[in-house]
Amino acid sequence: MSQSKPLSKILSPQRWWQEFQRQLGELRGKPHEISLGMAIGVFVGITPTVPFHTVLAVSLAVLLRASKLAAALGVWVCNPLTAPLFYYGSYRLGRFVLGLPELSLPPDYSLLSLMKLGKHATVAILHGGALLGILPALLAYIITYKITRSPRFQGRPR
Repeated sequence: MSQSKPLSKILSPQRWWQEFQRQLGELRGKPHEISLGMAIGVFVGITPTVPFHTVLAVSLAVLLRASKLAAALGVWVCNPLTAPLFYYGSYRLGRFVLGLPELSLPPDYSLLSLMKLGKHATVAILHGGALLGILPALLAYIITYKITRSPRFQGRPR
C-alpha cells in the first residue's frame, strides 16, 4: 500500500482534535482549573521561549492554581509546524507595536552591530509574542471550558 495514507492520517486535523479531546478527557480537576491551565499553556506556547515552555507553563499553573497537566498539554500548540509562524508573527507584531525599524543586516558585520541587531530583534519578538498569545489563550480557555462542562465530562468524578 501507499505510505501517503498513514501520513495523511497523522496530519489529519480531525485526528489531532480527537487526540486532544482524549487527552483532555484524562485530566482531573474542575473545569475552571483545567481551562485556565490550558490557556496558560497556549499563551506560553506562543511566546518565543521554546526551551522553557513546559517549565514556564507549569510554574504559572502552580502560581495561579490551575491544572499543571493542562498547562503542559497546552504548550504543544507550538510544534515544528507552528513555531516558525509564531516567531515570525511575534517579531512583526512586536516591531510594529514598538515602532522599531525593519531589521537588515549591518554592512560591516561587526560584533557590536550584530549584537545591537539581536537586542532589537529580541525585544520585538518578546513583546510581540506576549501580545500574540492573548487571544489564542482566551479562546483556549473558552473552548476547554465548554468541553469540560459538557455532559460527557460532567458525570466523571473530579
